[in-house]
Amino acid sequence: MNAPNSLPNIIVTGSSGLIGSAFIDRIGTRYREFGFDREGPPHPPPKTEHVIDCDVASDESVRKALAEVRRVGGGRIASVVHLAAYYDFAGEPSPLYEEITVRGTERLLRGLREFEVEQFIFSSTMLVHAPCEPGEQIDENWPLEPKWDYPKSKVQTEQLILAEHGAMPVVVLRIAGVYDNDCQSLPIANQIARIYERRMISHVFPGDTTRGQAFMHLDDLTAALEQTIERRAQLPPETVLLLGERETLSYEEMQRIIARLLHDDEEWETRQIPKALAKAGAWLQDAMPGEEPFIRPWMIDLADDHYALDTTRARELLDWESRRSLRVTLPGMIAQLKRDPKAWFEKNNLPVPDEVK
Repeated sequence: MNAPNSLPNIIVTGSSGLIGSAFIDRIGTRYREFGFDREGPPHPPPKTEHVIDCDVASDESVRKALAEVRRVGGGRIASVVHLAAYYDFAGEPSPLYEEITVRGTERLLRGLREFEVEQFIFSSTMLVHAPCEPGEQIDENWPLEPKWDYPKSKVQTEQLILAEHGAMPVVVLRIAGVYDNDCQSLPIANQIARIYERRMISHVFPGDTTRGQAFMHLDDLTAALEQTIERRAQLPPETVLLLGERETLSYEEMQRIIARLLHDDEEWETRQIPKALAKAGAWLQDAMPGEEPFIRPWMIDLADDHYALDTTRARELLDWESRRSLRVTLPGMIAQLKRDPKAWFEKNNLPVPDEVK
């Protein structure tokens, strides 16, 4: 049991990442947070007193981390926010999806059986769903159709959690693409960089430019996580929620907004090109020496996919809805880029163009 009058315990896995560190900053001193993450780069330790080295790919590491939680906080946990997972934009098959995302979750669930856990939150992705058509919206009952290894691993893990959670209440959050005021979203940052540098590739797209992807601001996501924990006693024992913004900008509209902000209201022409031609160009670029390109051949087959979300269930169960939007945030992102291009490229882990070095 926890000591009398102690703060509720929360475990955050992947605590030094973008989402984990921002969430810990948000909840401040209302909980005792245990940040689980591997030591070392790429991120600094989160701002919490209890940072525990934990590799979810190791039985022994998970066992030791949970033993430290029990030693400091006792046997009751208000919520486990499970963010740790494997992710790679290269799109290549990797055993790490199974080892970290799927089996890592299984290890954690197994270890948590020795605790009294009020809630287990799993961060999944909207990409577990089949895409929709423009004008439609995806809800939690939309068909599942993951198309590459990352969302496939999330579906496997969701199924594992629902089968193995026992008496532990679980919440699966299917999250849209995350960005913040600095951008810190690889797809958005790369789109901005291509237009900023006026690359030829920025004028072509291998799909229907009227389609787009749902996104959400990091602040909205951390608010949703906070509400999920605060309402843990009222939520169903198995809860699945989609999180994202109400508006999905099309690829064409994103292009126009970014170009106008970067290049003094310049009208930006984007032409659709055949997928075969785009794949050939992507293969060629991938084979060339130098920095690895963001656009990979496998992405081209997904260029027509459209994701727009119906987040009614999150509004009803969490009293949550997105308060920010990509449309409103883009001008601030672009202003930062224009003010200090070198810092912006470095912040977004992109190669700094020669002209701004």
